[in-house]
Amino acid sequence: QVQLVESGGGLVQAGGSLRLSCAASGNILTINTMGWYRQAPEKQRESVAGITSGGSTNYADSVKGRFTISRDNAKNTVVLQMNGLKPEDTAVYYCNSNLVVDELPPKIKDYWGQGTQVTVAS
Repeated sequence: QVQLVESGGGLVQAGGSLRLSCAASGNILTINTMGWYRQAPEKQRESVAGITSGGSTNYADSVKGRFTISRDNAKNTVVLQMNGLKPEDTAVYYCNSNLVVDELPPKIKDYWGQGTQVTVAS
């Protein structure tokens, strides 16, 4: 089985910083992309940032210049450094990974973490 375990959410004042981490474990052959999504109350889940195995990144316009995504391929981890947080960043943040599962035959699947709450107070 494959698991994504997140950590690092919490409550912070506007302008503050938080660092989210996600570790993938299990029968993984290789990880293609890793990323972060978020879902605010009564809103659809949206992509925040993503990173490929080669290090190419993409960001939602709303977080460009404030958030930075990085990954450690050897440890199967991804980190989202969030600076300059705003109240509108308040949401549950989910880690996502598209990876190849080590089974016969190998399969490409998407996995999600359990979510971590980020609350930004004004």
